[in-house]
Amino acid sequence: MTKKPDLLCSYWTIASGAEPHTDHEFSPVDFKERVEIISKLGFKGMGIWHADLQHALKKRSLKEMKKILDDNGIVHIELEFLMDWFKDGEEKKQSDIMKKLLLDAAEAFRAHHVKVGEFTKNNCPLPRMTEAFAALCKDGAQAGTKIGYEMMPFSNIDSVEKATELVKGAGAKNGGICYDLWHIAKLKISYDKVAATPQQYITSIEINDGKHECSWTLHEDTINHRLLCGEGEFHPKEFVAKMLKAGYDGPWGIEVLNEDLRKLSVTDVARKAFRTTFAQFPA
Repeated sequence: MTKKPDLLCSYWTIASGAEPHTDHEFSPVDFKERVEIISKLGFKGMGIWHADLQHALKKRSLKEMKKILDDNGIVHIELEFLMDWFKDGEEKKQSDIMKKLLLDAAEAFRAHHVKVGEFTKNNCPLPRMTEAFAALCKDGAQAGTKIGYEMMPFSNIDSVEKATELVKGAGAKNGGICYDLWHIAKLKISYDKVAATPQQYITSIEINDGKHECSWTLHEDTINHRLLCGEGEFHPKEFVAKMLKAGYDGPWGIEVLNEDLRKLSVTDVARKAFRTTFAQFPA
């Protein structure tokens, strides 16, 4: 019998009522309610966005949040998103404040990983980013968590080769790449090339679906028009098969940022997300 995958419900998939890249990125649906919903449906992991973490901490402590996760069998925690960790001045100062928030939570939750990256291209040389990533991984190791760099079309590191060079150069056992099928498809990177990445350099994988071409901007497409697995043109089942054959055995995130889904209840979206994602794996 094929081992059942551990599915991780990424934050934005069930962030009902939240709006990406605004001052309202936290979900109006209570943290405990969301955890209980995804647990009943079969998810073994959960994603937590930094703004939602800050919002949840107004009501509960990290210890209380950890108990809710434990009571519902959620064992894989993903924390995101850290930016500007490779910069200087005020931007780095603010990044360090966010880093402390995320790593404190990672230590309390025994998180699987913290996602980091950049949403815009910058002039930072790769050697400098590599040095900063190594320092970040060192901080992550002290908190007992992995640090995953998410490769995106919007960033300087927009290829498997560059992402691999980053984590290899950092030389940290807890540092790796977060591969999101959405970004892979939009970058037109072959699944075979992704699957050839040495497994020690892969921190996590997220799957989803979408259209290869659209009439709106890539940014608009990314935050409002992603699709559940099997509803688009990305062939997630093929991607999953290649990554499984390559030896990936970690949790599988399902990250779908879609303006229509964000209008539905957490239960309805989570149920659809679990069913369509699970269907991408061998029976």
